[in-house]
Amino acid sequence: MSTSVSTGPSFLTPGSTAFRCANFALFCAGFSTFSLLYCVQPLLPLFSSYFHVSPAQSSLSLSCTTFLLALSILAVGLRAERFSRKQLMACSLLASSALTLIAACLPNWGAMLLTRSLLGIALGGVPAVAMAYLAEEMHPDGLGLAMGLYIGGTAFGGMAGRFITGLVADFFSWRAAMGTIGVLGLLSAGLFVRYLPKSSQFRPRRGTALNGVRTAFMQHLRDRRLLGLFGLGFVLMGGFVTTYNYAGYRLMAAPYHLSQSAVGAIFIVYLVGIVASAWFGRLADRHGRVNMLTIAVALMLCGALLTLAHPLSIIVIGITLLTFGFFAGHSVASGTVGRLAGSAKALAASLYLLAYYLGSSVMGSTGGMLWSHAGWPGVVAFVGTALAAGLVVCLRLRRA
Repeated sequence: MSTSVSTGPSFLTPGSTAFRCANFALFCAGFSTFSLLYCVQPLLPLFSSYFHVSPAQSSLSLSCTTFLLALSILAVGLRAERFSRKQLMACSLLASSALTLIAACLPNWGAMLLTRSLLGIALGGVPAVAMAYLAEEMHPDGLGLAMGLYIGGTAFGGMAGRFITGLVADFFSWRAAMGTIGVLGLLSAGLFVRYLPKSSQFRPRRGTALNGVRTAFMQHLRDRRLLGLFGLGFVLMGGFVTTYNYAGYRLMAAPYHLSQSAVGAIFIVYLVGIVASAWFGRLADRHGRVNMLTIAVALMLCGALLTLAHPLSIIVIGITLLTFGFFAGHSVASGTVGRLAGSAKALAASLYLLAYYLGSSVMGSTGGMLWSHAGWPGVVAFVGTALAAGLVVCLRLRRA
């Protein structure tokens, strides 16, 4: 029986042209996914004013998207073994870019929420499949770096989406801002199609039995290590998005009175996420994944607490530290899911991302209610409690 699938030269090895092309293509996919997903975040105060909705209602433009994305990712994961990895991701990127262009032209709040919900469904074909592609195609020696670079692409996309929309909205309008992100999404999708090598380790299995999927599903849910990582995904993303959702409201109000452009410029700290994801991916291979996860969650908690300070410089440092910890933790956790999953990697990645985006949706909207009733201290207390629970999960993972 041939063993070429597990040991052959068809793996993408560090230093090769195919390895670099794959990393660039998936960097573009990560950029497009996160810029399209989070471009509305700096626009939430503008939505509140333009559509006459509350902060909690305005946050639904993001929470609805992430909630439907979480469900879509799970649905894709259940059927991902039947379709080409590259084609599935390409269709998702193109459809999501088109929906963002449509959202930029909509006249009322209900239509906006509907289109953003459809965007969440369309984006479901990218995150889990990208993680599965990396776990299957990358040589083990380069998996940590490759996963880190992909997460770095999401960091860059999240930063660019927020910064560009904030800048364009300040000089033109929120509609022009969303339209700009939609065009950039189309360009990124084109680069993705051009440079991503086709899968060599994966073959679509159109006859996959439902019983086999159900068995893999239950195996993943019985693995305490995977369950711990799913819980961390919920906490990491939930704490991160909640902080960013309402930081804009705080900084545009007294005593800071920052402009839309200035608030958008703060999102440049996303650049530290690119460094954190690649660096911690390598450190995890050397010093242990649970150790680096614990450090990442602790950094997020320290960053959240620093934002309670009044000087703007300390707030920015706190947001930077929280951002660094988030991308570091997400890079290590997502890479570890692929290693532990064994078979049905796309399904395992889908379950992780289901928890990840549910954290964004549930905690992001709940944070809006706390902001309205308890201000920024209420938001930080909420995020800090969740991150403290994340540290407990890390301790349990260490024992496991």
